[in-house]
Amino acid sequence: QVQLVESGGGFVQAGGSLRLSCAASGRTFSRYVMGWFRQAPGKEREFVSAITQSGRSTYYADSVKGRFTISRDNAKNTVYLQMNSLKPEDTAVYYCAADASTYYGGRSPGLYDFWGQGTQVTVSS
Repeated sequence: QVQLVESGGGFVQAGGSLRLSCAASGRTFSRYVMGWFRQAPGKEREFVSAITQSGRSTYYADSVKGRFTISRDNAKNTVYLQMNSLKPEDTAVYYCAADASTYYGGRSPGLYDFWGQGTQVTVSS
């Protein structure tokens, strides 16, 4: 079992930046693929980015590629999402998630075993 707590969300103007953090409890963080998802009102939860256990491989949705960067610090049990050049369509609740079963950055929410409570990101035009 792992508990995930996101932070770093907020309100920002279009073109601005935010850095999300997700802190994990426990001593097995380095065993998990970590992912970021988001959900806007009235829409399904969608994949944003993922990173493998070592951090060697990263994956991005086409909508954020080139603007967002995922990273992790296994010594701090934390995964990050640096979001630059934010757009109003990036507005959503952002969730981090942990996948205990695979070794690649899956895009389906069903692959992930543990979820944080989410952090709101609002981008104004």
